[in-house]
Amino acid sequence: MNLDYIIIGFLGVSLVLLIINLIKRPKVNDKEINERLQKLELSLIKEIGEFKVGFANSLREDFDNLKENVERKLMDINNQVSERLDQSLEKTNKTFQNVLERLAKIDEAQKKIDGLSGDIISLQSILTDKKTRGIFGEVNLNFILENAFGNENNGVYELQHKMSNGYIADAILYAPSPLGTIAIDSKFPLENYEKMTNKSLSNSDRLIAEKQFKIDFKKHIDAISEKYIIPGETASEAIMFLPAEAIFAEVNAYHSELLEYAYNKKIWITSPTTLMSTLTVIEMILKNMERDKYAKVIHTELNKLSLEFSRYRERWDKLARNITSVNKSVEELNTTSEKITKRFDSINKVEVDKLLNEEEKEVEELGV
Repeated sequence: MNLDYIIIGFLGVSLVLLIINLIKRPKVNDKEINERLQKLELSLIKEIGEFKVGFANSLREDFDNLKENVERKLMDINNQVSERLDQSLEKTNKTFQNVLERLAKIDEAQKKIDGLSGDIISLQSILTDKKTRGIFGEVNLNFILENAFGNENNGVYELQHKMSNGYIADAILYAPSPLGTIAIDSKFPLENYEKMTNKSLSNSDRLIAEKQFKIDFKKHIDAISEKYIIPGETASEAIMFLPAEAIFAEVNAYHSELLEYAYNKKIWITSPTTLMSTLTVIEMILKNMERDKYAKVIHTELNKLSLEFSRYRERWDKLARNITSVNKSVEELNTTSEKITKRFDSINKVEVDKLLNEEEKEVEELGV
């Protein structure tokens, strides 16, 4: 509210009170009224001035207090805002740093993915050729055999073995009886498999590829059966190795007739995983056979040792009896020696009569 308005209001109230007071008082002359009015005017001016000064001072003091409170509140608010801004900035910096680190990892992973994509494309370009697919299968087979049995020189298997009929098997496994010698050949029917699993092709094209895949698969089974199962030279079974797990899974999941066909031809179809499992079982059998062989040797040696121990026991008993007899003879000799020693002592002391008496007592005791 404006200060002048307040003063005018206050002045109006004072005038009203003055008029009421004049009305209630007895009548006076004009001179006296003028004097009183002048005095009243002076008094009012003075009071109004004092009131204005006091009111101004009070307002100034209240305003200063209000200003101080407002400044203090603003300072507190500013401090709180600054603190929260610092905390938020710190959290934002940490979050931003984490984002940068993750972006760096994503970028690194992207580079690896790009490199892997290039490797996959390169591998696909290599596997499009039948010869390189065959080499890939042979290398994979060699790697599995080496991991299962160690070096080829240990005599458990042989790579690129030439059969008596002139064909060369990728590997020959000298398994224990009753398995015997097992031929392993790697096959990689990839082209028609890719076509029949390609969703972008039409159903008719995929069906044609599937039929051709089955035909090729059976040809591989027939070739292994004819080339690598030789009576008297190999076992009655052979192993067909598929270097791709996907092809093996496809055959086992959706083409049971191929499995039955291979079973009738006595061909075991394996993938890298199943071949490793099969070889692990064979390795355990070989180790058990070695252990059994050494166990027989140990048993034979223990039997021989048992015979030697029996002879040792018999000779020891004989020696113990001889030692007992010698001990008895030694005791008798000791007794005789004591008697002779006593006789010599008696003779030396000239106690012949006493000695004779003792001899007679001994004779009587012995009943002689």
